[in-house]
Amino acid sequence: MRGLSRDGERMEIIPAIDIRDGRCVRFLQGDPNRMVVYADDPVVVAQRWLDEGAQRLHVVDLDGALLGRPVHLSVVEAIVRLGARVQVGGGFRTLADLEAGVATGAERVVLGTAARMLAPVAAARLGARLVASIDAKDGQTAVRGWTETSGDDPLRVAAALKAQGIGRFIYTDISRDGMLGGPAVAAVQAFVQAVGVPVVAAGGVATADDIIALDGAGIEGVIIGRALYEGSINLRAILTQWRSRAC
Repeated sequence: MRGLSRDGERMEIIPAIDIRDGRCVRFLQGDPNRMVVYADDPVVVAQRWLDEGAQRLHVVDLDGALLGRPVHLSVVEAIVRLGARVQVGGGFRTLADLEAGVATGAERVVLGTAARMLAPVAAARLGARLVASIDAKDGQTAVRGWTETSGDDPLRVAAALKAQGIGRFIYTDISRDGMLGGPAVAAVQAFVQAVGVPVVAAGGVATADDIIALDGAGIEGVIIGRALYEGSINLRAILTQWRSRAC
């Protein structure tokens, strides 16, 4: 059946809001030097996606990811106050920073792979509110705001994190992110099958067919960025279509 996630629930379609210098932007293939600005106020953008039917938003503090500590928590808190269910990432590399993320009211806080040694204590403290981000680039795990690769196999990193108590992952293929060239469906499916826990996928989604293909990979949700901002996917229309498919 199309339109349902691996556990029988409807697969979520999640708009991305990436924040740099207080504005709503997108990096192409994770490169800060290839940045497109879409709006001056991320809170206004968040309200737009909620008005169009989004139930969850994926908010990334890009300044935080590059600096190694969250910078825009006040913006995250303002988005939460709109009534959004938020998963927030970017620069969360200490337990104190993770708890500050939770204090904004965000439903989930994303632990980057640069801080994976923190996973056992963070998972014990935050439980289901903690999500681990696995960012893949050329078959390796990317770290520190996507600026470096660790040489580690993403599947091995995920297995280690799962053993440390992580129960949900966000998997991003950086080479496809922001390029509107279609997602790496086979890689996503392999990741889902390997980890055996809920997975949200990101990177490359450009059309409704891409969403259908990823649903077939068994993911819990899909994050969409540039395709929404540039209009190749209409959020209200795709949510209406998707919910009718799942009935």
